Amino acid sequence: MSNSIDFSGRPFHFIGIGGIGMSALAHVLAKRQLPVSGSDLRPNQITRKLESLGAHIFSRQEASNLEFFLPQVSANGGSLNSQEQLSDEKTILPQVICSTAINNNNLEYKAALELGCPILHRSDVLAALIADYHSIAVAGTHGKTTTSSMIGYMLLQAGLDPTILVGGEVNAWEGNARLGASQYLVAEADESDGSLVKHAPEIGIITNIELDHPDHYDTLEEVIDTFQKFAQGCKTLIGSIDCATVRDSLKPTISYSLNPDTNADYTVTNIDYRADGTTALVWEKGKALGVLNVRLLSRHNLSNALAAVAVGRLLGLEFGEIAKGIATFEGARRRFEFRGEAAGITFIDDYAHHPSEIRATLAAARLQARPGQRVVAIFQPHRYSRTLTFLEEFAESFTHADLVVLTDIYSAGEPDLGQISGEQLAAEIAKQHQQVIYKQTLSSVCEFLLSTLRPGDLALFLGAGNLNQAIPEVIATLRELATATS
Repeated sequence: MSNSIDFSGRPFHFIGIGGIGMSALAHVLAKRQLPVSGSDLRPNQITRKLESLGAHIFSRQEASNLEFFLPQVSANGGSLNSQEQLSDEKTILPQVICSTAINNNNLEYKAALELGCPILHRSDVLAALIADYHSIAVAGTHGKTTTSSMIGYMLLQAGLDPTILVGGEVNAWEGNARLGASQYLVAEADESDGSLVKHAPEIGIITNIELDHPDHYDTLEEVIDTFQKFAQGCKTLIGSIDCATVRDSLKPTISYSLNPDTNADYTVTNIDYRADGTTALVWEKGKALGVLNVRLLSRHNLSNALAAVAVGRLLGLEFGEIAKGIATFEGARRRFEFRGEAAGITFIDDYAHHPSEIRATLAAARLQARPGQRVVAIFQPHRYSRTLTFLEEFAESFTHADLVVLTDIYSAGEPDLGQISGEQLAAEIAKQHQQVIYKQTLSSVCEFLLSTLRPGDLALFLGAGNLNQAIPEVIATLRELATATS
């Protein structure tokens, strides 16, 4: 694929424009008044918002979509054949943007090849935008979305008007992207397909490093190599040395840690983890800056906030400005997101899909749970490769849950090779946990929850697939039952 991006007015066409990463790019380009179009098989609120910004959205991925860019008549009014269209000086073929999910058999992709369109990976567009701004790129296996969203929000509240591209939706800017008027850009930088190495931001943040994508990486060493190459491209690297891999494999320009004994540049003391958030005294190179209040729960989000403090200070913000912004940040959607209450049951939606994320999220849930309140973890495994690779780790991740409910694996496009199933994972977890239930389908999960959940429960839906689609159905049915019996 080519990696030369033209921001001068040449159209952009996204194959799979509704994806969380693709749509963020499309949003910023459309707001920059560039011609944007795209296709997606499942129209949603994101594609509808892009349409409201002027993007042309196709509901199918077909070769004919690219005819949208070809003139229909010649200068003398007659029809043009294909060769005449391509040789016509007025014909400007679009830059076609794909993600790793688009394969060579995609009809739209094949048509773009035949027409000779420049074809680019989404990471090429992000890399070009990062190069266009004074950029802050947040990388790491876990915490990217929360940390990048928090930094973007902090800069927004401080009046720096940043451009923001993140992998989740944030209420403060009503989506996963915003176009600012300043020189600053905050972006989430993804390592899943190795494209992280393309980015060379002014400021890079690495929150942690683990193996999370065994469909792309065979070993942790390969993941480390990707992050090392990213680090080399950063003018300033901020890293959490609470992660041994970051500490041992990289040399952050600026370090942060929740443990004062590490002598990190930024650290904390007097930590108070509560059900409504966290407070801590922040230190900068041995000097107390002040108290930080974080609405988000548990230690991993305090660590994310400390990364934001490091960025803010590097940009010259006073600690008071930083603390004020972080104190009012409510988080990104699907990151311990409150979805409602029904029949005395609290419903939470979280994107956690890796064993480390599940442990951290359930620890936060346990912190929030009242005495006697059950934490019910409903989990949809994501990808066969991840489930198989981390089978033992998944089995040990649910200690903070009182009841674990599993459904079948969400393939995310991977073929089922018959090596692992949701039922097998449930059996492994049951070796470590007393109450584990397996229900194959989402409908059977709903039926089970309706018969099992009781007032006072905290129901936590975990996974990166479509499990959260069950939440509205369960809530609505519980409310209907309550109305019928009242």
